[in-house]
Amino acid sequence: MSAIDPYILSGVIIVAQILAIVVPLLVAVAYLTYAERKVIGAIQLRKGPNVVGPFGLLQPFADGIKLLAKETILPAGANKLIFILAPMLTFILSLIAWAVIPFDDGMVLADINVGVLYLFAISSLGVYGVIMAGWASNSKYAFLGALRSAAQMVSYEVSLGFVIISVLLCVGSLNLSDIVMAQKTVWFAIPLFPMFVVFFISVLAETNRAPFDLPEGESELVAGYFVEYSSMSFALFFLGEYANMILMSAITAVLFLGGWLPPIDIAPLNWIPGPIWFFLKIAFVLFFFLWVRATMPRYRYDQLMRLGWKVFLPLSLFWVVLTAGVLVTFGLVPA
Repeated sequence: MSAIDPYILSGVIIVAQILAIVVPLLVAVAYLTYAERKVIGAIQLRKGPNVVGPFGLLQPFADGIKLLAKETILPAGANKLIFILAPMLTFILSLIAWAVIPFDDGMVLADINVGVLYLFAISSLGVYGVIMAGWASNSKYAFLGALRSAAQMVSYEVSLGFVIISVLLCVGSLNLSDIVMAQKTVWFAIPLFPMFVVFFISVLAETNRAPFDLPEGESELVAGYFVEYSSMSFALFFLGEYANMILMSAITAVLFLGGWLPPIDIAPLNWIPGPIWFFLKIAFVLFFFLWVRATMPRYRYDQLMRLGWKVFLPLSLFWVVLTAGVLVTFGLVPA
């Protein structure tokens, strides 16, 4: 029997690693929709999904089957190719960013030295799916929703960038594993707490979540940039939004909450595997996504832009200067 070609073997291993990330992620996306409805139901003193399966646990699968069974309607005036490509692009981008997210020490698909730049590039491309959907739909409501979303994402990416620069100044590396290991002594959420808050609020705006869900404003835009979508094309936007929520929660955990590291370096906590800590932190951040949606009213658009450009941008820029000054003054600049 001839030996297996090493290139084929390495290809099989890479595909297996990709599936090990994508399959649990898709299951997590499905049950995030269930968790959201349960959390919001509890906050509003009602039950949430409780009919399909025990405690409503099969509700996400029922929703998925319903969407699969529905007809895909293509508007007569739409640019059909771009109309179909837009949700696919949004969904694919929400998956490929996971390539550089470290789940544990050495447990990462691509441990590249410019992981932060890679994430910036992927998040910047996310706006194209929204713009393509709004333009290709040939609908004024969809187009207005797309323009809103593009302006919102660009506005808050600026403050997100400066917040991440503050973290990078403390680490001296763009590698996400290095950023986690730099938090062995103290999580960056403590010394950089104002930036942690700015980052989380900016992430809410970046993912178009309440109270910044202006692109989906039902009262004035019906449903925003995906108003003309139905069936699985709508489902891909839906899945992409929730996958982006999980991704941004993971990035928050890596940058500010110590990634896979336990809160305190003591024996009982060290026995818990790193990936478990990482998933617990992601769940913790996701809970705040759901909590905010259930309790906060939607911002006006001028308030949204004022917060991004007149509050977060000057504050994050000031914090970059302050962080650099403190590090240089006390000789804490990383090698």
